[in-house]
Amino acid sequence: MNLKNKQEIVKKYGKNEKDTGSTAVQVAMMSQKITELTEHLKSNQKDFATKRGLLMMVGKRKRLLSYLKSQNLDEYRDLIKKLGIRG
Repeated sequence: MNLKNKQEIVKKYGKNEKDTGSTAVQVAMMSQKITELTEHLKSNQKDFATKRGLLMMVGKRKRLLSYLKSQNLDEYRDLIKKLGIRG
């Protein structure tokens, strides 16, 4: 994940170009990293350190999503739809 990808994610999901800390932006960046790590693990099945990191990242994304759901249900549903996660 390079700087250009991060800036695009912040523009798409943030309130402005410097909004890197909002929950939606954090979840979107984590989803991108999760996708990249999943592709890496398809060709490197024995990379257990990466697998552990991936599982920890999925857990953190889940916690952030549950926080967002409790704070703003409409934003949560919109984000889930945009990212294409949860069915």
